[in-house]
Parts: sequence; C-alpha cells; structure tokens
Amino acid sequence: MVLDELQSPIVLAPLAGGPATPQLTAAVSNAGGLGFVATGYLKAAEAGSRLEATRQLTARPLGVNVFASDSPPADPAVYRRYLEHFRAWADGRGVDVGQPRYDDDDWEAKLELVAEAEVEVVSFTFGCPSPEVVARLQASGSEVWVTITSVDEARQAEQAGADVLICQGAEAGGHRGSFVNREQLPVYSLLPLLDLVGAASSLALVASGGIATGKALAAVLCAGARAAQIGTAFMLAPEAGTAPAHREALKTAQETTLTRAFTGRLARGIRNDFIGEHEAYAPAAYPELHHVTSPMRKQAREQSETSRINLWAGEAHQLAVERPAAETVRELTESALTALQTVLGAPWTRTARGPGDASSGRPRA
Repeated sequence: MVLDELQSPIVLAPLAGGPATPQLTAAVSNAGGLGFVATGYLKAAEAGSRLEATRQLTARPLGVNVFASDSPPADPAVYRRYLEHFRAWADGRGVDVGQPRYDDDDWEAKLELVAEAEVEVVSFTFGCPSPEVVARLQASGSEVWVTITSVDEARQAEQAGADVLICQGAEAGGHRGSFVNREQLPVYSLLPLLDLVGAASSLALVASGGIATGKALAAVLCAGARAAQIGTAFMLAPEAGTAPAHREALKTAQETTLTRAFTGRLARGIRNDFIGEHEAYAPAAYPELHHVTSPMRKQAREQSETSRINLWAGEAHQLAVERPAAETVRELTESALTALQTVLGAPWTRTARGPGDASSGRPRA
C-alpha cells in the first residue's frame, strides 16, 4: 500500500481550479508525502500534460484526482430564479455572465488517461466509480481512493472495491465530496466521521478537513487515520498557483461558511459579499452554476476583487504559513510527533499503562 511507503503521513489535497501546480505536487512528494495532480475542470489532454510535467520533477509516488460526478443535468427550472437574480445583479456592475451548461468533466477521456499513466494512486471526488472502473485501475497498478462524507458513502466505496477512504469532514475547504448533490445532506465534522467510518469499515482511512498544524495531524492519527489530506495549509506556498487576492484573504481571520452561491455545489470558503448577495437564491445545480459564475470569478481574480472570488478555505485557514511546501511537510510531521510524545508523557498515561485494575483503570490498593 502506498501509505506504507510514505515518509510523512501527509497527502496534498488536489486543489483543483488554480492552486494546484506540478511544482507544488512534486514538492510534497519529494518531501516524503504524497502529492496529487488535480484534473478537475481540465480537459484530459491538459491534465496529461500536467501529470507529465510533475513526473519530470519527482520520482516519488504520485496521485491523480478525478471528478466522478454522475449526477444528471439539472432542470433549468431549478436554477431559473438564481440566473435571473445573478444577471440583474451583474448588469449593474459590468460583470461577465456565463451560460449554464452541463458537462461530465471529460470523464471517459480522463479514465483512459489514468489507466494508461500507471500512477500509484487515483482518487475520486463527487462520486464513487463503478466496480468495473475500480478493477480496471487496480489492474493497471493504481490504488483507488474514494472521498466520502458519510458512513453510507463509505460502505458504497468499500463495496465497489476501493483501497482507501478519504474521510472529508465539514471543516474542509472547497467543495464537499458528496456522491450526490442535493439540498439536504448529512454534514459530519471530521473526528466523528473518522469514528463512525472506522467502526463500519476495515479500509485504511485518510483524514481531510481543517488540518493546519501538527497538533491537528496528531489528533486525526490518534482517531484512526493513516494520514491526513491537507490543502489550505499549502495554499500560501510559493509553489502554489493561488491567486494573490486569495492569498491575502487566507491570512485574515474572516470566518468561512458552506455555500452553493458560486457553483451550485456545497463548498466551504471565506465569507464575502457575493455569498451574502446570492446564497439565498442558489440551488443544487452543478456544474451549471459553476459555468454561469466562471467568467466573473476569472475577471475578479485578475482585478484582485475579493468580493467576487470563491475564496475556498478550510476553517483553520488563518493558521496557514507562507513557506515552501517541503518545509510545511517537515514542520507538520515534526510537530505531530512532539504532540504525540507530549501526550504519552502526561501523568494520566503512566497511570493508565501501569499495574492496576484493568476494568476501572484505577491502581490496585
């Protein structure tokens, strides 16, 4: 298993949509973690070029993430009210508006890409691949990791033959990895999710959500995870492609929120004016709304206009440190070890490990 080969229990979150670069991915792998190539929003040919560029920078294990949504197109009636409101708002501000449309993120071509690339890990977000797809990738030499947000999704992924479950808690920045996109979905915090999934599945777990320090890394390892998937803590790295305005927002203490306002799929980002204006109108309609707001978001990034950017970030974003990715890997790993050693040296641990009544934990009289 790839997790056994890592020198650090740190996995880079895919960070699709800008922050992910070959340099960032390779830096995490070269530091002993597992870097991921994000293919979300890219055509398969461009995704293949990024994978090739990353391979030129590292000989260490790599992962490739693929969006696996098989949700049907949204009924235009579902997002008509949002579209009308957004267009009226945009007209008075000189904001570009895209056309709502459905696509499958080049699904079949990306499956061909990862099957032929023989990468160490292929992970899926937004859905669970079929048993046939899982078996095909495993036959090509890849492990299959599936992002889950509930026990039910964990069971589906295990039944499909997945090797590893990425448990995404509500604290995580960016899109929720739920298999379906509907208005009402269970939202679990990371530690309860690890406990629940660990009790229901024997698969190896990777924890994801709000992990920005060594103490947090130690916490999820104690809770049963084999490694932590970390994104926001790497977004200030010089290797990351994070937009300047987004970088500045990450350094603030502004609160985050779960919203559908930008894309029609639930995602966590730093609260801004756009969310306040449009959240009440936003339905579960992805990728249709994503395409509607995409030109506006591109324009806003170019103009450093943070009020109109999807500032994806985990709940602990203000703890991110601006330093090279390899330094973040080393610091989080060393700090986690220190935290674990501190706990093991606490007085109550000596009592618990010493001779005594095994049923009560109290020393014998």
